[in-house]
Amino acid sequence: MKETAGIFPDNPTVLAVGAHPDDIEFLCAGTLALLHRRGFNISIATVCTGDMGSSDLRPYEIARKRFGEATEAAKVLEASYKSLGESDLHLVFDNAIRAKAVELVRQIDPYVVVTHSPQDYMFDHEITANLMWDACFNASVPNFVTNQADPAKPTSKIPYLYYADAIGGLDRFGRRVDVDFYVDISSVIEVKEKMLSKHESQRSWLKVQHGMDQYLLNMRRWCEERGREVNVGFAEAFRQHRGHPFPNRNILQDHIPVVQRESNLGAR
Repeated sequence: MKETAGIFPDNPTVLAVGAHPDDIEFLCAGTLALLHRRGFNISIATVCTGDMGSSDLRPYEIARKRFGEATEAAKVLEASYKSLGESDLHLVFDNAIRAKAVELVRQIDPYVVVTHSPQDYMFDHEITANLMWDACFNASVPNFVTNQADPAKPTSKIPYLYYADAIGGLDRFGRRVDVDFYVDISSVIEVKEKMLSKHESQRSWLKVQHGMDQYLLNMRRWCEERGREVNVGFAEAFRQHRGHPFPNRNILQDHIPVVQRESNLGAR
């Protein structure tokens, strides 16, 4: 694929896909806000509905509530929001969900896709990372039939694919997950906080399930920690999917403040 530095894309669309409502806001909303300011169109999606995220509401009730919260959060960036409708903690990597994910990529036809880290603390996140890797590859294959209603046409090329930070920067064994680069989100930390604050039901759930009642504060603390690693106020960390046949130049650095640690300066 020919890649030209510094050229604004013909299809300036970013698709950010999380497992659950609020995952994208917690992990990469600052980067999305910067890209939005640069003129990119933002689409946010989740694979699951958030239907397990309550101690008192029934699955359909909390799913409906979380859909509304995610929609309002997306509006902060004039973004769309879509759920693929899977149930939390029941997600499996099968052909049915692969077809849904491919259809999502074909409908949006993104220039850039951002999703979860393939190494994380919960399986829904890891499956979502693999689904989006698979979908970005398969979306351009003409003979891959999704059997969805009113199917979109195959994409013309494979998008750039980025993996956001693992939660707390750790895998399931509590080991640090390496990152490729950071984005300085100091100028948009309030936007990130505004988006995350729309997910009030998740704050309440984490207080009950995980003993956490510092939802927004924990986000800021983590972004501050990542920021200190590269001497900026707040940062989000990423890895890029560079395996065949994905485009492997880091085009984010053409548009937003990408920062590298000294040890990573040769990894562009």
